[in-house]
Amino acid sequence: MSVFERYLSLWVALCIVLGVGLGHFLPGLFEIIAGAEMANVNLPVAVLVWLMIIPMLLRIDFAALGEVRQHWRGIGVTLLVNWAVKPFSMALLASLFIGHWFAPLLPASQISSYIAGLILLAAAPCTAMVFVWSNLCNGEPHYTLSQVALNDVIMIFLFAPLVGLLLGVASITVPWSTLLLSVGLYIVIPVVIAQVWRQSVIGHAGRLERTLRTLQPVSLIALLATLVLLFAFQGRQILSQPLVIALLAVPILIQVYLNAGIAYLLSRKLGVAWCVAAPSALIGASNFFELAVAAAISLFGLGSGAALATVVGVLVEVPVMLSVVRIVKASRSWYDAGMELSRETR
Repeated sequence: MSVFERYLSLWVALCIVLGVGLGHFLPGLFEIIAGAEMANVNLPVAVLVWLMIIPMLLRIDFAALGEVRQHWRGIGVTLLVNWAVKPFSMALLASLFIGHWFAPLLPASQISSYIAGLILLAAAPCTAMVFVWSNLCNGEPHYTLSQVALNDVIMIFLFAPLVGLLLGVASITVPWSTLLLSVGLYIVIPVVIAQVWRQSVIGHAGRLERTLRTLQPVSLIALLATLVLLFAFQGRQILSQPLVIALLAVPILIQVYLNAGIAYLLSRKLGVAWCVAAPSALIGASNFFELAVAAAISLFGLGSGAALATVVGVLVEVPVMLSVVRIVKASRSWYDAGMELSRETR
């Protein structure tokens, strides 16, 4: 994990300050940027999102799907948490905290938009940073790779229906044409480009690794540039409601620890090896925040509460996931003891 990645939350915080300042002093510039749209898609943001996502997707080898059978219990646990638990638990937490308990402290006009952003954040599992988390806890690399590849394939087909279902349950209007366009722009096309690019360099020794090293800073810089744009449009709201970010972080924090705990404990119950259970917990807990940010902007706009809610997910992602890494590493002896006990009782 590079120094830049390790302190991602610090850079996000600096982007908040920079974005709010630029939005205050250069409002005309950001009005022009906001107006650069086609079919409800902001073109500058779309370019930045591609620069974020494609380098990450270059790491994915879909040939790894053939290894799914070797770790079928761990795969099953993570699929259950990613697609049957996490999106629905976030929808419930968002409705309870943002829609009811925190509602008096939030701007009433943005509450449904905040809920939508939180749902978008939890509707797709992370595809890139989980390689970092898995490496930090010495996770089984073949399991991590095959799990991420499988999630990417599932995401192409399930992201739009799942988001549409949960937003509909939350009584939030779903512009289906824009949602499907977002799936095409931010999932299907980047996956295709990344895989074609990967195949073109994979046959040359060391070329893929050099390409990934070169593009990694581009991806992170594009992420930070997107955040500057978001906070430039959200600046006035943030300054007038500084409590909003802290309140939005509450359901995000709860759902991360909840889903990591479910994946970890269920893996132990099913006799999954710790080297698989650890990344399983991390994949189950983390979010594809790049996709969530892009979809929120496309569906609700740059200045929406949904966009702000997804950005809060970026703000808390790194420190929270690092804490999950520490927890699973510190509990390894407890986990292995339970595995040994379950073997003796069989």
